[in-house]
Amino acid sequence: MQEPTDFQKRVYLLLKKIPKGRITTYKIIGDMLGIKAYQAVGLACKMNPFAPEVPCHRVVKSDGSLGGYSASGGIKRKIALLADEYVYINKWKIIDFKKKLFKF
Repeated sequence: MQEPTDFQKRVYLLLKKIPKGRITTYKIIGDMLGIKAYQAVGLACKMNPFAPEVPCHRVVKSDGSLGGYSASGGIKRKIALLADEYVYINKWKIIDFKKKLFKF
């Protein structure tokens, strides 16, 4: 396993702060880091070697759609992990997105 970059470590520290049963967005994390490279946040999540302990499954797109999940099990696993935390999906979007949204 390759050592995470400093940027990835900063993303992972923020991921750990997202409470169970809540989600946040790639954009919110980028804003917290002072960057507009939201795709870089997505890439850091994709490269997360600590999933699901470092909960990248709790990060979604700004419109409430799921985004990706590259850990074992793929997007079906992301949906299952979220459901285990009472975050439900309909038509590939988070139900009650605004109520579930976590802002740091």
